[in-house]
Amino acid sequence: MAAQTVEKELPACPVETTLTLIGDKWKVLILRDLMPGAKRFGELKRSIGSVSQKVLTAQLRDMEKNGLVNRKVFPEVPPHVEYSLTELGQSLKPILDAMQSWGEEYKAKNA
Repeated sequence: MAAQTVEKELPACPVETTLTLIGDKWKVLILRDLMPGAKRFGELKRSIGSVSQKVLTAQLRDMEKNGLVNRKVFPEVPPHVEYSLTELGQSLKPILDAMQSWGEEYKAKNA
């Protein structure tokens, strides 16, 4: 039932749907950094750079809600939380690879 609710909120255009889910600068960088494997919150924050803790938390929650990211809490003191990509999140790899190739070509032509 929840999937039907999400579908009704998504745009009709598939490109716009993709942009709705990953179009934010931080979401693409989160995807990039989680492609190799799971990371803790602090590792993500350091690897992404200038993102604030509040924004990173909000982006991760949104991506988790949309089925792109898993959040695993380990029952330890202090709490240990790891983020990883779901199968759906991993399926975005060809898109990120294409973006990387395009960016490399652009930089080479305009350097």
